[in-house]
Amino acid sequence: MVFLRTIRHVQLSILSWKHLSSKMDKVGTSIHSSVDAEVFDVPMSVIIRPFPPDVNEEKVQSLINTLNNSETESLVPPIDILWIKGSEGGDYYYSFGGCHRYTAHKQIGRQFIKAKLIKSTITDLRSYLGNSTPDLK
Repeated sequence: MVFLRTIRHVQLSILSWKHLSSKMDKVGTSIHSSVDAEVFDVPMSVIIRPFPPDVNEEKVQSLINTLNNSETESLVPPIDILWIKGSEGGDYYYSFGGCHRYTAHKQIGRQFIKAKLIKSTITDLRSYLGNSTPDLK
């Protein structure tokens, strides 16, 4: 699926699994803690959130105010998304954290959200979902 754009507004024709792997190998640390991990604009429509968010509405409103101000919107950190390849090559994008940021984006109708993609496996996903883990194709 061709849809990712870097925050620097450089169009990508495709983000390959191999490219992300080699990028992570060079970083030598967790993508969660890496300052120079690549950040992407990911379509809200492809993000799978299996658990309903439990949010503080005041915090969501504060984030909305920050996002709606062109001088401060860049202060909102990216969310982490697990990028999983299905058994037949499908791409799946799971997000478990960043509930307030995700909710704020959704409430103001943003089509994209800044995110770090974390190359993951179905085994990783199973640690979150247990026996409810779907058979990803």
